[in-house]
Amino acid sequence: MIPLTLAEVAQATGGTLSDTPDPSLPVAGPVVHDSRQVVPGALFAAVVGERVDGHDYAAGAVARGAVAVLASRPVGVPAVIVDDVVGALGRLAHEVTARAVDTTVIGLTGSAGKTSTKDLIAQLLGRIGSTVYTEGSFNNEIGLPLTALRVAADTRFLVLEMGARGKGHIAELTRITPPRIGLVLNVGAAHLGEFGSREGTAEAKGELVEALSAEGVAVLNADDPLVSAMASRTKARVVYFGESERADVRATDIRLDPAGRPAFTLLTPAGSAPVALRLYGEHQVSNALAAAAVAIECGLDVAGAAAALSEAGNLSRWRMELTERPDGVTVINDAYNANPDSMRAALRALAAIGGRGPEARRTWAVLGEMRELGEDSLDEHDAVGRLAVRLNISTLVAVGGREAACMELGARNEGSWGEESVLVSDADAAIGLLREQVGPGDVVLVKASRSVGLERVAEALLADAAGTVDGASS
Repeated sequence: MIPLTLAEVAQATGGTLSDTPDPSLPVAGPVVHDSRQVVPGALFAAVVGERVDGHDYAAGAVARGAVAVLASRPVGVPAVIVDDVVGALGRLAHEVTARAVDTTVIGLTGSAGKTSTKDLIAQLLGRIGSTVYTEGSFNNEIGLPLTALRVAADTRFLVLEMGARGKGHIAELTRITPPRIGLVLNVGAAHLGEFGSREGTAEAKGELVEALSAEGVAVLNADDPLVSAMASRTKARVVYFGESERADVRATDIRLDPAGRPAFTLLTPAGSAPVALRLYGEHQVSNALAAAAVAIECGLDVAGAAAALSEAGNLSRWRMELTERPDGVTVINDAYNANPDSMRAALRALAAIGGRGPEARRTWAVLGEMRELGEDSLDEHDAVGRLAVRLNISTLVAVGGREAACMELGARNEGSWGEESVLVSDADAAIGLLREQVGPGDVVLVKASRSVGLERVAEALLADAAGTVDGASS
């Protein structure tokens, strides 16, 4: 973090000092909300969560070396007392990023692929300057300011994933850290239960480009009509990416290798270059184009962008994380999250990895429920089950309750023999089934919404035999 004194922290957050003998003490370490992450010089944010109150850990954090605690009440140790800790984090992040005058702030959002694209952007920009980026999917009103507060004096790029649970959320995140570049990937069916419709989702996602100044750049998906229409909502210059001929940064000659990894030719106004991704699934092409468009706007040349894309690996867990066991079983752990669009992309990737013809491998789609889909939930689960059969996935293992049952029924109704699907109650039942039936050479995909916790299935399969992880991300 750019160092601030405790007095400056109090001024930036609108707080008051408590039990602080020396207001000039600097906060030179990170700002953290987990006391286990405290290092000397840190500021500990006492966030009140659903199960844990950070104020209970204030004394321990100071004992570990924290300079002070950001708190909503006195805690008996040096503290900056504020009305709301989460809101104060945002105000502090705004102050720090405002001081980082040489740092380009990049915000990105979308219904699917945010984390994977953010990871790609970070790896591309890392070639030309010090880059701070969101870890995992830490993209809300707590995660975004904590990421921004990692900015140092020499940070050249700050890459921030921006999530939303409703209208106004992204607008608030952009007020904390105003971006110069705003990227919108897509508008899909994720969180329909919260936004009501794709149009409602687009309204919320477009808050990112509305926040850009006339000196900024809006990077928009030319292949998604709801995203490309956002050009009318921004004062910024617009750059399009996609497969469409109208795109400024686009892909041609897209193909998949036998392992399901895409390759293509990257075309830009400044030239072209070949790209061969290490990532799995054709949907990664769009993510790669988005990352390339951002990086080129930041000064990376076309050849450098193509080379970096071809070398990029996995920075976040459980996103198309592919592991091959010694017995030839391939486990794809994509269990971090799921929505209809990412489910379809993962199933297509599984089908590509399984292959076709006499050399085809047996494929298993172990799928749990997709949450927050509202009144469309049952129809979306039914459609996913049907798609699994249309893609010739050998067996769909639907895990869970009513929505999973609907997914399995969709597969059964779509199938020819009624043998393409099975419904199990929970992760333990899925593990037992797979241990009995999965054989050498099989490919197993595991995917569900994060709250389902289906990563346990992949972890159990990998615990059965040591494997070698191929760094790939979704």
